[in-house]
Amino acid sequence: MGIIARQSIRGTIATYLGVAIGFVTTFFVLTRFLSSEEIGLARVLIDAATLLVGLAQLGTSSAIIRFFPYFKDEHDTNHHGFFFWTLIVPLVGFALFAGIYILCRQPVESWFGEKSPLFVHYFYLVLPLAFFMLYETVFESNANVLMRIVVPRVVREVVVRIGLLVSYLLYAFSILSMDGFVVSLCGVYAVAALINIVYVCRAGKVHFCPDRAFLMHNTALVRSWSRYTLFLVLSALASVLAPMLSSFFVTAKMGLHYTGIYAIATYIAVMVSIPYRSLNSISSPQLAQSIKDNDRDKTSRLVQQVTNNLLLISGAIFLLIWINIDLIFHLLPNGSTYATARQTIFLLGLSQCLLSGFQFSVTTLSYGKYYAYTLLLSLLLTALGMVCNNYLIPLYGMEGAAWSNLISYAVYFALVVGMVWFKMRVSPFCRTEWQTVCLVVGLLIVNWLWLTYLPISSLWLSSIARTLCLGGILCVVAYKQQLSVEINALLRSVFIQRH
Repeated sequence: MGIIARQSIRGTIATYLGVAIGFVTTFFVLTRFLSSEEIGLARVLIDAATLLVGLAQLGTSSAIIRFFPYFKDEHDTNHHGFFFWTLIVPLVGFALFAGIYILCRQPVESWFGEKSPLFVHYFYLVLPLAFFMLYETVFESNANVLMRIVVPRVVREVVVRIGLLVSYLLYAFSILSMDGFVVSLCGVYAVAALINIVYVCRAGKVHFCPDRAFLMHNTALVRSWSRYTLFLVLSALASVLAPMLSSFFVTAKMGLHYTGIYAIATYIAVMVSIPYRSLNSISSPQLAQSIKDNDRDKTSRLVQQVTNNLLLISGAIFLLIWINIDLIFHLLPNGSTYATARQTIFLLGLSQCLLSGFQFSVTTLSYGKYYAYTLLLSLLLTALGMVCNNYLIPLYGMEGAAWSNLISYAVYFALVVGMVWFKMRVSPFCRTEWQTVCLVVGLLIVNWLWLTYLPISSLWLSSIARTLCLGGILCVVAYKQQLSVEINALLRSVFIQRH
């Protein structure tokens, strides 16, 4: 995949460096020094800000990738004023939705006040947090279309995580009060946004001057962007809210204590989908270009490559996490508190495998002329999630929330894949993907049989033995069966260079 492979590998390295920092933060700082309620507060504040960002950007992040090929000019770093509008549109959106957010104070207090009054207390600090997160995201998207994903990825995954770690430690050792801690969260994202802004301005050599003449001569393009923006505002209400529904429902119905436990479970499960972030960031501009050129063969190949690689990688990560889940809880400070979320992690991990494997199909549909269908599907996802969470959480607690995620995503991605094939004649499926699924499921069954019929008393020895044996089988079979041509080629190139 050329530049896609190189950039995504570098981005993934940066991402996993951030994961290492996040691992230390989550498992050796948060769980040791903060109560589950305080962890829950930090999580729900960031989730609320993320939701506001999704609405306030007015679809800017997706529009940047989709429309940049139409503004792009190899001889003009101003690119017909493209980057000017990436500043103005989200600013207007933030002003609009910040006003709506303030007007919603009373309903929020009514819904969260009884079980989670601490969230209500910090209601207004969500606004500055969301503002800085907004422009960090916008400038990261600007860097992506310029094929410069690594530094913004380092900012998101490393700089932000180090800043959060410092904030947690300052609060843990009573250097910051609770008020100071929440303010410091805003400061971390302010620094991240500033770094991205400076980087794009210098590395990308872009300018932020409007080009009204270009827009006057391309009114059809302006109308298309406007319709796309209106569509994405409505779509964001569903698609951005959907992944956070469980967190909000757990907070409202069970309290911040359970939100904290659920947050730790989510942190573990999200590691499954981390490779998707890098590969999607660098593949999306390529996808947008192939769709613009109406090159169906190139689009199909790209979608199948990305889907196939992500299913294999995410499946492998999920297998390794589940093999070592008991060891993870053993190492976790206050692990017995969070071990209650064991089955929750399994269900959330399956959800992340679905997301990692098939979210690129959603991107494919949204960049084509049938993007309006993603709104209907996103609304369905949100409605299904709300119904499932409302019904299952009172019955099964956190596991009910995890089941809601899995059921909603399974239905959603099945419909998305069907729509992409029916409307665009593009399918993410190929022979190797089914082999990958069968391999991972088979190894999960072997892991269960091993624990049931060949238990080893030493937790460390059991985890190491199963990791080496089952992980080794996965690697050997994947390589011999060429489940990923790109990964095999990468391994061969590394091996040849070293020898």
